[in-house]
Amino acid sequence: MPLTTIDPNPALVVIDLQKGFVPALTDGPATAAMERATHLASEFRRHGLPVVLVNVAGRPPGRTEVRRTARADAFPDGWTDLIDELDVRPTDHLITKRRRSAFHDTGLDTLLRDLGVTQVVLAGISTSSGVESTARSACDHGYHVVAVTDAMSDPDAESHRHSVERVLPKLGETATAAEVVDMVEATR
Repeated sequence: MPLTTIDPNPALVVIDLQKGFVPALTDGPATAAMERATHLASEFRRHGLPVVLVNVAGRPPGRTEVRRTARADAFPDGWTDLIDELDVRPTDHLITKRRRSAFHDTGLDTLLRDLGVTQVVLAGISTSSGVESTARSACDHGYHVVAVTDAMSDPDAESHRHSVERVLPKLGETATAAEVVDMVEATR
């Protein structure tokens, strides 16, 4: 469903734009998505709206078909650091997750409720993993979900397409970064 409104209390949630992932995603769509996500962060800050920056510092403990070559907590130095382009500010809220969803065991729901947030605007990587899982959890928690489809990317183009076209529209509204910025501008 296309974007219809920006709630009075939205928050931008940017998923996993961290140094451990971003260098591996140097294709055109990934670079453009990261630029749009950082622009959204700047615009939300400019309007005094909450910006939540999420990184991942662990892996789910359950069975996985992905071969693990290192302990889940043994990432290289700097791997979990957010990318410099995000220009982290003291007013930003930082959340570290250890699962796919930014809501699972992180305190994100409590933070958003304390801020009076009713709508989450999602951007980041990977569309079919961290972003989609967070969108599902946000929907389950009762937030109005907006997936900014051109401010997210996935290493697998087909997985990205499936999430954007089939999954995310069932969880909330979808929009481009420009549409979100225009609507934020019109409501502030």
